Amino acid sequence: MSTESSQLALRGAWADMLDALTRARDAVDSTDLHAPPVTDQSLADGYRYLLGFVFSAIERGLCEDPDFPYFRRAIQPVDKATIDNADALYLSASIDGAKSYRIRGRLVPKAPQYIIFEAHSLYAGDTGSLAELAPGGRVITGSLDLSDLLVDDDGRFEILLAPRRPADHSGNFVATSTADGTASARYLIARMLFHDWEHEASPDLHIVQIGKEGAQPARLDPGAVARDVRRVGSIVENQMTFWNQFYDLVLEAHGDKNGDGLTLMPRNDLNEPALANLAMGGGQSTNVYSGGVYDLAEDEALLVEVDVPVPPAYMGFHLSNLWGESLDYANHTSSLNGFQSESDPDGTIRYVVAGSDPGVPNWLDTAGHPGGFLALRWTYSTPPPELPKASVTKVALAAVREHLPAATRVVSAAERRAQIRVRQEHVQRRYRQY
Repeated sequence: MSTESSQLALRGAWADMLDALTRARDAVDSTDLHAPPVTDQSLADGYRYLLGFVFSAIERGLCEDPDFPYFRRAIQPVDKATIDNADALYLSASIDGAKSYRIRGRLVPKAPQYIIFEAHSLYAGDTGSLAELAPGGRVITGSLDLSDLLVDDDGRFEILLAPRRPADHSGNFVATSTADGTASARYLIARMLFHDWEHEASPDLHIVQIGKEGAQPARLDPGAVARDVRRVGSIVENQMTFWNQFYDLVLEAHGDKNGDGLTLMPRNDLNEPALANLAMGGGQSTNVYSGGVYDLAEDEALLVEVDVPVPPAYMGFHLSNLWGESLDYANHTSSLNGFQSESDPDGTIRYVVAGSDPGVPNWLDTAGHPGGFLALRWTYSTPPPELPKASVTKVALAAVREHLPAATRVVSAAERRAQIRVRQEHVQRRYRQY
């Protein structure tokens, strides 16, 4: 390829990328493209959300190489989406399901509450079509969680990723192909779920394709970079398209779409807790989910009562905006997990969702967002015999204490500031850049 033709190819790829980004931009405020109802807040959030996809797409478009994988942050404060879990460090690595890989890691003395590795055939949302939710559209070929992870006395572990477990292998293993060979993994997704934000820390992780140790990738050429540049635009456009459709058409977050008079995500209520399934967007395969949409005036609050008959490995309650971005959980108590929540003497956990601090222990701060998603998660390595239960009541903010046990303690402004300090320091550690 001559220099002139390289120049033309790269300019053409750049123009195609910008066209795709412009189409993605239209999804911020177009009802035809299933955007949330347009408000000042939705526009401010929407443009930041769009740029978050641009941020991650640049890294994905330029650096995803299954021959030389590494763990990248799949979601982080500058790139939130998918009604993300405020307690989670999401990691992804590009893999080839026909090849074999080795992960080496070491758990620190105070490891995250829960860890899971899953091999996925598709990065959720990349197709831009809800068809990926159909059977076989997106497949988890194998998984391994903390309950089965073999760890030595020094906290070290090793995981083999391969299409089939070798006959002589008895250690940690994640299959990268289905048993019938109909699906092959392209991504390894890891989730680290934190409970004790003050003390838990991420493990060290390293991944390599077996046989590529010490090898070097091919030198960049204009044709490869042109493909990567176009892919940046495609990722952003498809992610915007998919998740807008998912929230509007599948979750019915903006109103009844199938004409049955109901919405899958009820307003100021929660749907019945249910096991994760790929037809409903997937999520963590070991989770039980319950969700809804909150819509509150300044003088209103939601009382959410949660009963958990079978103790989970992890529990979390989180608020998101209508783009599926978790609210600012570093500077606001917009999420609470099982460690951070306080149970009442009857075993029920009672949360209050409101825009102003009612001075109670389990307050979830809407952080200036009068509307958004409610998301409850419980993690079980194996499905429990009885699922959790949750109920929601809308109450006057000024009357919150009338609906709580008389012994509910008062949380002072100083205690709230101390909670925020712990959160701020933890989020800096979780996402540190050095």
